Amino acid sequence: MTDIVVDAMEALDLTQKPPTEEENEEEDFVDPWNVVGTSATGIAYEKIIKKFGSSSIDSALIERFEKVTGKPAHHLLKRGVFFSHRDLHSILTLHEQGKPFYLYTGRGPSSTSIHMGHLIPFLFTKWLQEVFNVPLVIQLTDDEKFIWKNLKMEEAQKLAVENAKDIIALGFDIEKTFIFSDLQFVGQCPAFYQNMVRIQKCVNFNQVKSIFGFTDSDSIGKISFPATQAAPAFSSSFPFIFGDRKNVPCLIPCAIDQDPYFRMTRDVAPRLGYIKPALIHSTFFPALQGAQMKMSASDGNSSIFLTDTPKILKAKINKYAFSGGQTSVEEHRRLGGDCDVDVSYKYLMFFLEDDFRLEEIRKNYSSGAMLTGELKQELITVLTPIITAHQERRKTVTDEIVKQFMTPRAMKCGF
Repeated sequence: MTDIVVDAMEALDLTQKPPTEEENEEEDFVDPWNVVGTSATGIAYEKIIKKFGSSSIDSALIERFEKVTGKPAHHLLKRGVFFSHRDLHSILTLHEQGKPFYLYTGRGPSSTSIHMGHLIPFLFTKWLQEVFNVPLVIQLTDDEKFIWKNLKMEEAQKLAVENAKDIIALGFDIEKTFIFSDLQFVGQCPAFYQNMVRIQKCVNFNQVKSIFGFTDSDSIGKISFPATQAAPAFSSSFPFIFGDRKNVPCLIPCAIDQDPYFRMTRDVAPRLGYIKPALIHSTFFPALQGAQMKMSASDGNSSIFLTDTPKILKAKINKYAFSGGQTSVEEHRRLGGDCDVDVSYKYLMFFLEDDFRLEEIRKNYSSGAMLTGELKQELITVLTPIITAHQERRKTVTDEIVKQFMTPRAMKCGF
């Protein structure tokens, strides 16, 4: 009976309609393609949790995470960057019992390089994989970008390969990680396509319009795509990894804007006899111009790309990073800066792992002892070695290595 109630509640919460003109002044809007905040401090995530029907990650859950894994929590978890979940407790219970599960995350390749915001789910996913020692599947939705963007088929496929190189350069274990491009893989794996069709059959046109905001003028490619993103959440889509084990649970680390896809997936799963995927959601990595928008690969001035040189990185931060400082040095010394809106400080929350130093910076900037220019220099000092080291690692990722990661094969994780 409890499962029936939960299913009914989730089914009621599948939709999020765009706000009316009156509501837009008060409410943030989040869907897989648009993120618009109404406050300079960014998205009101507690309201998003309530609207989407997920659960917040509290100190008790983090404490259990550390107890079950025997590892200290990742700084992105401790600082609330990963702030929301669905059924994370069930995943921890599986690990306690020594039972298997796997990880699934993805990337929509729309540019030749990923940006700093794209790193967040992948860095955290890599840590999860190492902590739990489980298989990982990474979906590259080049089909989605071909449908939504003004891209040729060949260009979308090339972008998938380039993005795969960036992902591989983060150090994922090839023996436990399968990366796939939809445009290539769907034709290689009948089981994957069969799950896509099963999901398509369970979701009618009115539902998909309500969930994703599609209109009658949208292409049928857009309308059918959600089933493609849902299919990797079911282990039977990957028989070369899981064999006859068709119901291995799945944990999906992703940004909260991807949740509509998986609310749909969780609604469909029981009707197909599958286990609902669990999720852990991250906040958005803000654009340089402010936290009201997420960093976007389509706007070069809003983003710091992993291909940016140290000179370009420095110039972007100094010119575009929204400041929480005052209009003059005198005013700043007297009133202090606002860390809640300052983009440089927000970026440090993602990438500066030293808790003591981060708190020191917060106190100094808030009190006025640290100026905006000094805070920006702190960020430049932190990000420059991250980007330059990544660029060096990426040079070693050959087309042959990409091919190995993207070849369907068994994983060395006990399956």
